[in-house]
Amino acid sequence: MATGRETASGSALQRASAQIVAVGAYVPPRVMTNDELAQIVDTSDEWIYSHTGIKARHVAADDVAASDLAVEAARRALDEARINPADVDLVLLATSTPDYPGLPATASIVQDHLGAERAGAMDLVAACSGFVYGLATASAFVDSGQAATVLVVGAEVYSTIINWADRNTCVLFGDGAGAAVVRRGTGGGIRDSVLHSVGSGAASLCRPAGGSREPCNVATDPDRTKLQMDGRQVYGFAVQAIIDTVEELLRRNGLSIADLDHVVAHQANVRIIDAACRRAGYPVEKFFKNIREYANTSAASIPIALSEMQTRGLLRPGHLVVTVGFGSGLAYGGNLIEWT
Repeated sequence: MATGRETASGSALQRASAQIVAVGAYVPPRVMTNDELAQIVDTSDEWIYSHTGIKARHVAADDVAASDLAVEAARRALDEARINPADVDLVLLATSTPDYPGLPATASIVQDHLGAERAGAMDLVAACSGFVYGLATASAFVDSGQAATVLVVGAEVYSTIINWADRNTCVLFGDGAGAAVVRRGTGGGIRDSVLHSVGSGAASLCRPAGGSREPCNVATDPDRTKLQMDGRQVYGFAVQAIIDTVEELLRRNGLSIADLDHVVAHQANVRIIDAACRRAGYPVEKFFKNIREYANTSAASIPIALSEMQTRGLLRPGHLVVTVGFGSGLAYGGNLIEWT
């Protein structure tokens, strides 16, 4: 699915109006190191870091839900943009760990807590690709004139859905939230987006029980309500998804990898990013990485990365940035952004 403007000449780089005007992030204060994790599951700091690039992750308190993290990140982004919540037209929340199963939308809870009284609100369920899908959706609303200000948030509390006895998955994930304010503007912005899905691989990364396919029965089989993953299949898919997404965005916009200043891929595993760079011949230094401290925060990983890059002065007006999301679904996609 292509959501931008088809071009081979780069003319799309002069027409889009949806801009990211501010980003913000929030992670829980508690940090769980690999050494601490090794006390509860058969693993070690050396094994985790060598296989994933992760040293630690942030873990939410038992009484903290996705909406709580989302509100904090959203407030930071809105404050940075100097925008009153009452001026937000739409709240898009990307999460696969909602406050409630199915309804109500966690976005509505965030909208209420922010005081965004005029805003519509809806959840986007695309797991680790959620923020990429959110930016594409926000861009469509802004470019079409349906909204002037859209708040896009990725928020996850994976500590509530992982099996802490499964060392193959529990070492990978962390909790956190990131947000972006998208508004109409001129010069720069979200130039193009591509969205795809390989639904035949859906069972390779899922929570089997808890939906209408298999209602939840915690008493008889609690592990089936937890995340399960076929690591080998997901790894292969993820490496190719990065390459395919980057190549499609470059081709559609008449660009080469040399034209990009940064690639911000979903922070799932440093080995996935490195393998994609080796296979495609990309310079690995173009790929921002912060998985060491945060682990895989699913839909929150890209906005957390963008917020950190902005804070560190790595993003400057005119920079060309490609975001790449990939994960459960198996959904994947990306955005081409000219930073403003």
